[in-house]
Amino acid sequence: MANVSVFDMTGKQVGTRDLSDEIFGIEPNMHLVYMAVRLQMANKRQGTQSAKTRSEVSGGGKKPYRQKGTGRARQGSTRAPQWTHGGIVFAPKPRSYSFKMNKKEKRIALKSVLSAAAAEEKFILVDEIKMDAPKTKDFQAMLDALKVKKALVILDQKDEAVLRSARNIEGIKTAYVNTINVYDILKYQTVVATSAAVTQMEEVYNG
Repeated sequence: MANVSVFDMTGKQVGTRDLSDEIFGIEPNMHLVYMAVRLQMANKRQGTQSAKTRSEVSGGGKKPYRQKGTGRARQGSTRAPQWTHGGIVFAPKPRSYSFKMNKKEKRIALKSVLSAAAAEEKFILVDEIKMDAPKTKDFQAMLDALKVKKALVILDQKDEAVLRSARNIEGIKTAYVNTINVYDILKYQTVVATSAAVTQMEEVYNG
C-alpha cells in the first residue's frame, strides 16, 4: 500500500496517508490507457467534413464530345474526377468517429494512470483547499509552496472561490472526482488532490 505525505496550503507536511492499492497500486495497463485516450480524442471530432462526389456536383449532363474520331480519350461527363470542377473520388462524408469501451476497461485505464502518477511521485495530497474569496495570487502561492507548475487539481466539491482563483493560471485545470479522465491526468505533469477527493475516489472506484 502506497503511503504519501499530506500537505497544507502553505506546503507544510501535516501527516501521511495510505492510498488504496485497488486504485493507486495496480500494474498499469498501457493498452487500455491508449484506447481510453483514443476514445476521448475521437469523441471530440465533429465528423462534419463533406465533399461532393461526381453524382452530386452540378452540370456534366451532356457528353463533352463524341465517342470516336477525335483522337482523345473517351469521356462521358465533365464532372468526372479528372476534370476541373469534377467530383471528388471517395469524398469524405459526415460520420461519427466514436467507438465503444466497456465500463470496466475505462475504470482500469483510469486506475492505471492514477497508479502511474503515484508511483512516479506526481500525486500530491493536500488536506484541504479552502479560500474565503477568489484570489489568483493566493492560489498561485499554494502551487509555489507545493512546487507545482502544471497540474490537474482534483476537488471533492464545488467551491466557486477556488475555481475562480485557479481558472486564470496557465497550466492549471480543476476537476471533480466524477469528471477526471485519463487524457487530463496524462496531459498535466502533476495531480494535486484534496484528502476528501481521495476518499471519494476510493468509494467510487474501488472494485
